[in-house]
Amino acid sequence: MSWTDERVEQLKQLWSDGLSASQIARQLGEVTRNAVIGKVHRLGLAGRATPARTERPRMQVARRTARPRPPPVIQAPIIERDPIVDEFGRKTTVLTINDRMCKWPIGDPSTSEFHFCGHPPKASSPYCDAHSVKAFQPAQSRRDRDRDRDFRRYLVRT
Repeated sequence: MSWTDERVEQLKQLWSDGLSASQIARQLGEVTRNAVIGKVHRLGLAGRATPARTERPRMQVARRTARPRPPPVIQAPIIERDPIVDEFGRKTTVLTINDRMCKWPIGDPSTSEFHFCGHPPKASSPYCDAHSVKAFQPAQSRRDRDRDRDFRRYLVRT
């Protein structure tokens, strides 16, 4: 479809009559709404004032009252215990660990001293209570994170 002089004049008339780009596209045929918008833009046709809406009675909407935030839940620190040692004084290794033991790694895996916690794990977790707290920390909201960052910067400056 090409924009002939005749179609451009028809577009200008329909535009000044207040028809929408979709309505103009339907009347012209073989042209999309976006093509009409593009042509109106390239022709520099003035934007139209939207017809004044009739004032509708507004419904009274109850404003939301700001609910106080509940205080943060502060858990008592869970103290990490020493790793399990068997009757021979050996710690839990890759060869001795099973699904009923905490799989928290301790030490450098490239050394012979590397071992696992070995305590009974928390339900549906590979780690005991103390190591679950370390491994699965709740996500902090961006607002809280930004507030904490700004506060730390403030402390550094003062």
